[in-house]
Amino acid sequence: MKFNKKLENIKTYEAGKPIELVVREFGIEPKDIVKLASNENPHGCSPKVQNAVGKIVANMALYPDDSMMKLKEGLCKRFEIAEKNLVIGSGSDQVIEFLMHAKADENSKILINSVTFAMYEIYAKHVGAEIIRTQSQEHNLEEFYELYKQENPDIIFLCTPNNPTGDAIDAEALMAFIQKIDEDTLVVVDGAYMEYGAFKDAKKKVTPKELIEKFSNVIYLGTFSKAYGLGGMRTGYGIADAKIIKELYKLRPPFNITTLSLEAASVALEDEEFVKYCIADCFEQMKRYEDFAKEQKIDIIESYTNFVTLCLNENQNSKDLADALLRRGMIVRDLSGYGLNAIRVTVGTLKQNDRFFVLASELMK
Repeated sequence: MKFNKKLENIKTYEAGKPIELVVREFGIEPKDIVKLASNENPHGCSPKVQNAVGKIVANMALYPDDSMMKLKEGLCKRFEIAEKNLVIGSGSDQVIEFLMHAKADENSKILINSVTFAMYEIYAKHVGAEIIRTQSQEHNLEEFYELYKQENPDIIFLCTPNNPTGDAIDAEALMAFIQKIDEDTLVVVDGAYMEYGAFKDAKKKVTPKELIEKFSNVIYLGTFSKAYGLGGMRTGYGIADAKIIKELYKLRPPFNITTLSLEAASVALEDEEFVKYCIADCFEQMKRYEDFAKEQKIDIIESYTNFVTLCLNENQNSKDLADALLRRGMIVRDLSGYGLNAIRVTVGTLKQNDRFFVLASELMK
């Protein structure tokens, strides 16, 4: 059987190994497994969300509200934007897919950071577009601009704070960069971890309303999978000029968000205190990872997210370390596939982090 030739050079995205698979492969009891690989909120979602979702389970026979009115009203209120500036996706990943099909084809170029979210490249390859990468590990806007002038890309992806490294761009520098970009080039500002970055440093806070008021060629992406603890509900959004949103709606399938997801995300927006608690606890626990890195004499990238990137020394191997941790019930992310001798670790609860420090210390001797 023949398939689309564009698929030949695409590697399947490898998500963090699920707990269920570790149970089957290594015979470890679920209670003894700690998953710190996928940047989920270790505190879960707001109790208010759990209560709300439980009340509507009996209504699963009906299709969800395709207008998504309740969620849209909540997001419009939060960001002070109009409904015409908003599109909802099954995770922000789906919005990225919409963007790629709306703007790019086999003649297009896509400019991304050397180390960044893998789905930018995968979706670009879906349409046969060429990937242009920077050389710098962290976002260097001067290098981005030089490549922009040389390559004239159709789309530029700026992930801030960045996954999987955790670094973030100053909002003022970001705005100055976009100001120099031609209006026909789409600039995607992926703010999946923005709640964390804005909490840690106000200079990193990118405001969607300010972006779309100043620039007609920018879209801001957000998600409920991280700070809001709703990774299992797959709900994300894009905020942009109405002309961009109109084109994306031509690609959106009907009922692309479930009834449970819509309710969960809508209620999550109403419990900001829970989100603030989770983020504050994350950065309190992150200090322990910084101390751990010093003790182990390894580098740690300053993180504006809910994870840390631990860069190993020349005598250590990230794949071997990640595998050894996995066999002991500790799931972390090996970053060797990104060209880094490093592991990415989600900042967990106090107890989960304690377990990581004990196991990692033993294995890194």
